[in-house]
Amino acid sequence: MKKKLLTIAISSILLTACVTDPYTGQSSLGKTAMGGGLGAAVGAGAGTLFGGNDLKNAGLGALAGGIVGAAVGAYMDHQQEEMQQSLQGTGIEVQRTAENTLNLTMPSSVTFAFDSATLTPQAQGALDSVAKVLNQYPDSTINVTGHTDDVGSDSYNQVLSERRAASVSSYLAQHGVTPSRLTQQGMGEKMPKVPNVNEANRGQNRRVELAIVANKNAGAAQQQQQQQGYPQQQGYPQQQGYPQQQGYPQQQQGYPQQQGYPQQQTYPQQQYNYPQ
Repeated sequence: MKKKLLTIAISSILLTACVTDPYTGQSSLGKTAMGGGLGAAVGAGAGTLFGGNDLKNAGLGALAGGIVGAAVGAYMDHQQEEMQQSLQGTGIEVQRTAENTLNLTMPSSVTFAFDSATLTPQAQGALDSVAKVLNQYPDSTINVTGHTDDVGSDSYNQVLSERRAASVSSYLAQHGVTPSRLTQQGMGEKMPKVPNVNEANRGQNRRVELAIVANKNAGAAQQQQQQQGYPQQQGYPQQQGYPQQQGYPQQQQGYPQQQGYPQQQTYPQQQYNYPQ
């Protein structure tokens, strides 16, 4: 019975804690909801490790995990949207390869000439847009990976892929992306995107990929700013001018002054006239 209630509680929180976008306040069942659901599931499992009331701990853990997961999902949703808009027409692919990971693929036709690690003017223009978006979303790390086709020796291609990754990473750092967010590596010809059977396929394999991975606290700052806005909007204490408007004691205190009955009581003075 206890396990059944535990399952129901977790399922309920999975359905409710994962659908609110902390940026827009709108509800959805997209990537944001998936992130919230995953966070809720992890949080629920972690909550039961603390002992005591498993149902209560799982519920609290799922709620906390769901909120965090939804914030991270929304953070990546907005970053993906801005990245796609800024890179339209550049030839760079933007894909959400995992819930908290955004992948950019830069083919050699966009980035480098054949057998070169020098960025083309077209590549520099595209990377300017990439850097601008990355600087607006600092809660992520960027792994830059270079790839080659199978033309040439393995050792040569390995070095070439490393040089290409270094060129992209260095350019992003020069344009404001914090260097500590950047890592780079070369894979040579070991991870082709498609079989190297013709020149068209080899062109796809000569590429640089950027994996943008959200930090676990991504989106938390935006969510906190929204929550902190409520006390500022509650101007009720300032509008409560009742103590200033309560002039009743001052107005009511005039009754003793108006009560001149003792002064008007001249009856004893008039009674002294009878003996005269």
